Amino acid sequence: MKVVIAAATKMEWQQIHDTIDPKSLIENNHIEVEFITTGIGVMATTYALINFIFKSKPDLIIQVGIAGSYTKDLQLAEVVLVDEDCQGDLVVEENDQLLDLFDLNLNDENMVPFLNKKLPNPWLKDFVISLKKVPAITISEVTTSANRSIQLQQKYNGKIETMEGAALHYVCLQNQVPFIQVKAISNYVGERNKSNWVIKDALSNLSSAVVDILLSLKITL
Repeated sequence: MKVVIAAATKMEWQQIHDTIDPKSLIENNHIEVEFITTGIGVMATTYALINFIFKSKPDLIIQVGIAGSYTKDLQLAEVVLVDEDCQGDLVVEENDQLLDLFDLNLNDENMVPFLNKKLPNPWLKDFVISLKKVPAITISEVTTSANRSIQLQQKYNGKIETMEGAALHYVCLQNQVPFIQVKAISNYVGERNKSNWVIKDALSNLSSAVVDILLSLKITL
C-alpha cells in the first residue's frame, strides 16, 4: 500500500519522517510511505497533487500541517481531523455579506465533487481515528480581521482555517483517491503575535497522531 504524506512545507512533515521506521512499516503493515512538499496555497497544492497522483498512483494521501482555529473550543496544539472543507475566498462581498459561487448561481451546490456546497471526505468511515472531526475553511489570504473571521464562520460554519485543505479534497474527490486531512492548531485566527503561537508543540502532537494513523492502517484497510 502506497501512502503519501503531503504538506505545504517540509517543516510540517519532517518530524513524522524522522519518527517512523520505513522498514518496519513495510514488513509489518505493508505500507510504503513517501513524503512530498506541495508548496503553499491552493494553486501550488492542486498542481503538486495532480502530478503526483498521475505519476505515482498512491492508495492514500494524508495531508498534514498546522492551522488556525476560529474557536477557543479547540486547544492550542490539539490535533484534529477535517471531515469537510470549502474554499472561503471565492466570494463577492455585498452589504457586509459574503456571496460565493453557489449564491451567485455560477456553481450548482451539488455539482461533483461538491455536496451541499462543501467538499466532504467520504473515506473517513473506512478509518478508525480517535481525533476530533471538524469542518475547515481554506483561504488564500490569512484572516486578520475580526469582522471577516465572523463572516466566514457564519457562512461556512468552519472551525479551522488553512491554506491548502480544499485543494486536497477537490483533487482527491475528482480522482477518487482516498485521503485524510490532519491538522494541528498552532494559533487562533487573528492572533498575529507569533510569541503566542505554539508551532513546536503543534508539530510534535501532529507527528504522534500521524504515526498512530499509519500504524492503524493495517487494521482498518
